[in-house]
Amino acid sequence: MIEHLKNIWNKRPLIISGPCSAETEAQVLKTATDLAASNKIDVLRAGIWKPRTKPGLFEGIGTIGLTWLAQAKAITGLPTTVEVATAQHVEEALKHGVDILWIGARTTVNPFSVQEVADVLKGVDIPVLVKNPINPDLELWSGALERLQKVGLQDVGMIHRGFSSYGNTEYRNAPMWHLAIEMKMRYPELLMICDPSHICGNRVLLQDVAQKSIDLDFGGLMIESHIDPDNAWSDAKQQITPETLSKMIDNLIWRVKSEQDEATELSLLRERVDQVDDELLLLLSRRMKIADKIGSYKKDNNLTILQTERWNQILKRALDKSASLQLSKTFITKYFDAVHLESIQHQNSIMNDMGKKLNEL
Repeated sequence: MIEHLKNIWNKRPLIISGPCSAETEAQVLKTATDLAASNKIDVLRAGIWKPRTKPGLFEGIGTIGLTWLAQAKAITGLPTTVEVATAQHVEEALKHGVDILWIGARTTVNPFSVQEVADVLKGVDIPVLVKNPINPDLELWSGALERLQKVGLQDVGMIHRGFSSYGNTEYRNAPMWHLAIEMKMRYPELLMICDPSHICGNRVLLQDVAQKSIDLDFGGLMIESHIDPDNAWSDAKQQITPETLSKMIDNLIWRVKSEQDEATELSLLRERVDQVDDELLLLLSRRMKIADKIGSYKKDNNLTILQTERWNQILKRALDKSASLQLSKTFITKYFDAVHLESIQHQNSIMNDMGKKLNEL
């Protein structure tokens, strides 16, 4: 790797920005020049090939977009980065002078695809970032990193972009911070940056998520920026203008770590506990919302709240798993008793709602 790019790769924080997708030559060049003028970013990104959930959606402009990125690089001096998912993508990106590659979440879930990318990069000196897989499977994420390292790549890093979570409403992809922290613990020497755009799926939460990642000592940010976000061809809701990005970066509080304040292993472990607790509370809240629906069903069908047989099934199922989960049966019993009591209280409140209304008459 050339010295200039090495210095950028090692910069903290490393800020990557650009459009979700390269759409037109004018759009790429204008976005790039506006971002460069802000003097707030280090690397220009753009999606060239877009793996979309459903057919018929815009799946990227293709190789022609790489020539636009090369022009943007020549004009602004900004290094460029694109997502790759196949050997052909890698070859085209390298041919057009792309400086940094990243592997997307949909590719990380497939070891065959990751290995294909790794094999074509054998002997190539280029930094590669790996996004977490869509599903919360740290072994897949770790495996992707290790496949790249095994072919000799020296500069490998991670992008935390959140995980798919059924029923999640606040975020497009639930951050599950404790999983990212676990990966930082496993690979303390590797760069970890945050992708708030894909975690949020909207502009409203970008600042908060970016700040959270900074507070957790992430090494940088990847944020999508577009000259006309509302009319973007993909992921319009989560993109911001270069001007908005500049203001956002100015408003972030960048933490400075001194030797005295440097996080110890104990403090990192405590942070992981806090994040897991947050996830548990969210899951318990979701469980009680389901209990509310059960209460409504029982009320409509004149059923009793307490269903002893069903409760015994739940408790037995949990106790049967206790040994494999390294949890004592005493703890499991106390925990589920408390959850059951809260569930009964929720259902009781719904069942007796009519009585309250009658009393108010």
